[in-house]
Amino acid sequence: MSVTIVEYLLKQLKALGIRDIFGVPGDYAFAIDDAIENEPELRWIGCCNELNAAYAADGYARIRGMAALCTTFGVGELSAIGAIAGAFAEHLPIIHLVGMPSSDSMADRRVIHHTLGSGRFDIYAKMAARVACAWTVLTPDNAVREIKRVLTAALYERQPVYLALPLDYAQCRIEAEIAPLTLPKSDPEVLATALKLASEKINEASNPVVLPGYLVQRLRLEEPLYRILEYGNLPFATMMMDKGVLNETSHRFLGFYDGELLPGVVHDRVEHADCLINIGALWSDFNTGNFSAKVLKDKLIVVGLHQVKIGDVIFHEVEMADFVDGLAVLLEPHELAFAERGEEGGWEESYADCVYRQLADFIVPGDILVAETGTVAFGMMTARLPHGVPFVNQTLWGAIGWATPAAFGAALAAPERRTILLTGEGAHQLTAQEVSQFGRFGLRPLILVVNNDGYLIERLLDPDPDRRYNDLPRWDYQLLPAALGCREFLVGQVHSSREWEAVLARLKHHDGGAYIEIVMSSRDVPEMARRLKAFQQKYYR
Repeated sequence: MSVTIVEYLLKQLKALGIRDIFGVPGDYAFAIDDAIENEPELRWIGCCNELNAAYAADGYARIRGMAALCTTFGVGELSAIGAIAGAFAEHLPIIHLVGMPSSDSMADRRVIHHTLGSGRFDIYAKMAARVACAWTVLTPDNAVREIKRVLTAALYERQPVYLALPLDYAQCRIEAEIAPLTLPKSDPEVLATALKLASEKINEASNPVVLPGYLVQRLRLEEPLYRILEYGNLPFATMMMDKGVLNETSHRFLGFYDGELLPGVVHDRVEHADCLINIGALWSDFNTGNFSAKVLKDKLIVVGLHQVKIGDVIFHEVEMADFVDGLAVLLEPHELAFAERGEEGGWEESYADCVYRQLADFIVPGDILVAETGTVAFGMMTARLPHGVPFVNQTLWGAIGWATPAAFGAALAAPERRTILLTGEGAHQLTAQEVSQFGRFGLRPLILVVNNDGYLIERLLDPDPDRRYNDLPRWDYQLLPAALGCREFLVGQVHSSREWEAVLARLKHHDGGAYIEIVMSSRDVPEMARRLKAFQQKYYR
């Protein structure tokens, strides 16, 4: 069929299931922006700035599997690049569309707006390539081939890709057909060998434990992984980045593992496992108590996106989905008791701990919890969530300000579910303007802003916590929702666990949006964050 390049690109996105495209308009991207608005099956989601738009796409991709973003050349794409880097680090496929100047302007090296004045037009694409698993600049000659190649890479690597389209090329007509994208498969012989060795090690073990990771959620492998647990009668534990990947109310769930940061039953069970099956979990600082985890490598089975490592043997060309699908039927049920659970806690609750525990009790199945990086994430770490509640947190990249627009993206991805945003006021101040989008699109989130009078996580980590750079301007947060167009939101402020309990009781019967400020002092620190402070010297040496 005869289509324009931009039409073909958008048809391919629709074939992948994309219906919303986040972004900020710009003159070099008008051809793409117009095509999006002219397509009845696509919706343009305009955000307050490109960074927020990319964060929103990040949150959307965590719920829907992938997302799309459109920015203009130079100023637009560079504004978004920090958020794209976070999606790259945490394996979220965001299709980044960039409108470029005309091919004539670039060929003549004209000094035009949004450039560095050097006549070079390849600089930004080379920057973007560092945080994309594939990138291209489209032309009439390469459009069909390159669009398929780059989109296939996004699906295969579960990471962002970059497609730039010169302004005058957008309307060039090409001959192309929409066809399903084909992803590489496992090598059958290598897969069979890896499955045989892994199943033998698991079946022979007397105390096996599974560590399901965030990549399980990225690939939507929760159900196949449950079958592994059922067939092998296996227990599992999760680390911080992997919280909520599997059902935390399951009798198979031991609890949370974080190296020496969280000693106890789970710590002992994991570190004394004679076979530890890591399926898509990352061995990072926050996941392992600053690498205090002590796991014997010869007892490890590590299942990655495209390879499996069993002890010191690496099996390449083995896809995680194929391995997880094939493992269950090879397992023999273990005679393991599940009565011994690691009930984290046991410490005396602070006001902060009480707030997070009460919130966990308030959350119901089907909710989406988006927790900002920092103390609020540590506060929720050991709280057990109901079945089907994802813990959306940017554990690895950890950009403060991510959570507010990411919560908007998550809410837009699943408007039928209640999105709960939990953020500190320091992070909220970076991106608070995106609260306006909830009202604009008729969404009804519960927004919880924990006000600790400054950057609390920085105060904890800083040898001199009273430095002025940890201070913040004091906002009247209760006025923000109305000022940003959310005039129907329930607004409140709490100063104690008793007041918080009363607000939660009211929220149980409230089906609209809400914005609650939870006021704490800079000394109101959840226990898990205090433990992080205790690791400070190890963390920074």
